[in-house]
Amino acid sequence: MCIDYTNLNQACPKDCYPMPNIDKLVKAASGNERLSLLDAYSGYHQVPMAPEDEEKASFYAGDEIYCYVMMPFGLKNAGATYEKMVTIVFRAQISWNLEVYVDDIVVKSLKAEDHLTDLEETFNNLRKNRMRLNPAKCIFGVEFGKFLGFMVSRRGIEVNPEKIKAVAEMEPPKSMKDVQRLTGRVAALHRFISKSVDKCLPFFKIMRLAAQKDESSKEKKFEWNSECQAAFDELKSYLSSPPLLTKANDGEILYLYLGISDEAISSVLVREEGKQQKPVYYTSSVLHGAEIRYSIAEKVALAIVTLARKLRLYFQSHQIIVLTDQPLGQILQKPECLGRLIKWAVELGEFEITFQQRSAIRAHALVDFIVECTSAHSGSQSELDSWILYVDGASSNKGSGVGAILLSLDGYRSEHTLKFNFDATNNMAEYEALLLGLQLATELKVAVIQIYSDS
Repeated sequence: MCIDYTNLNQACPKDCYPMPNIDKLVKAASGNERLSLLDAYSGYHQVPMAPEDEEKASFYAGDEIYCYVMMPFGLKNAGATYEKMVTIVFRAQISWNLEVYVDDIVVKSLKAEDHLTDLEETFNNLRKNRMRLNPAKCIFGVEFGKFLGFMVSRRGIEVNPEKIKAVAEMEPPKSMKDVQRLTGRVAALHRFISKSVDKCLPFFKIMRLAAQKDESSKEKKFEWNSECQAAFDELKSYLSSPPLLTKANDGEILYLYLGISDEAISSVLVREEGKQQKPVYYTSSVLHGAEIRYSIAEKVALAIVTLARKLRLYFQSHQIIVLTDQPLGQILQKPECLGRLIKWAVELGEFEITFQQRSAIRAHALVDFIVECTSAHSGSQSELDSWILYVDGASSNKGSGVGAILLSLDGYRSEHTLKFNFDATNNMAEYEALLLGLQLATELKVAVIQIYSDS
């Protein structure tokens, strides 16, 4: 039976009770020796309706009018109400030995011998609040299980095999709908795929091409070329052995590797366990419009900001060390940097982020991040390391001043001016301008520089 509550939902104010962060719940559920996965029976039908609201959800069936005495599906605030209820029921257990998202419950135990005690506490709370479980969908005392679409275990977080199978069994797309279906399935696996956008760029290109209508046929273009087939085969090969994502322990230092290309920015958050580096989370984003023309340093900054927004949970609870060859730490600390960099520096200021020179990667799962920049239009690394400095100084009876412009070959620009409170000759001003430019270059750790001056 299906009831249309559109009009009732439009008349009801929105309950803004926040839903839990899925990444946070999945992270909390991993790293435990024993798990029990519980499913509530009949979902929303376990929540009683307020007597004064029963008639508002009434419906006709033949010549009779019926009213729900338990909360039905389809009401706008049903999800928030149910989440509020389970939060109250398990308030003493949440984040300790239990995690819950609406009607999906996982009882977790760091030590296997404590699991029966944790289950007993859970059942007491269920019985006390008259909540029922669906025994056919409950699994007790396992070492790993599926929670919110992810496989969680003591080892960490693994990809759902069903999602891998959905991609592995796909035939090469024969229409735009097939390509959209493929990209949708890949999006569900993005946190497990290194540089997912770069791997899927050929698919995005034919989707953009299909959006352009042929003037003669007025039909959308579709061409599955050899580049798309190669990317499709590479994606399947990668997913045949997906990486295991490990759990970041509270207070642990996390390291961030970045990958920058012409059309995408990618990153991987890793933790160190002994002498090994283990991935925690992969992200990747497509560059749009003016972002494609950003300098390498700006793209690196954009990648960090994008990741900080997406993984705020990790950035708030961990010290993040960014491993990059770009002098980003010095650039973001200078008030003279470009407008967007100032904005990003302020946004990142609330987190504990430090910058270090890239070190050797010590994990096969991070092999895609061996090279930070893979721009097809950039020169060699030695050329990119070369900067250009323009300096000029002037002296007059109204005062003296100097200016310096520092440019990188990938487009970063830094401008600085100074006004003297003492008299200086033109040669002195030029000399001071040169010192200013060299000081800026030193702060940005510039190794190779070409200097242009008119004196």
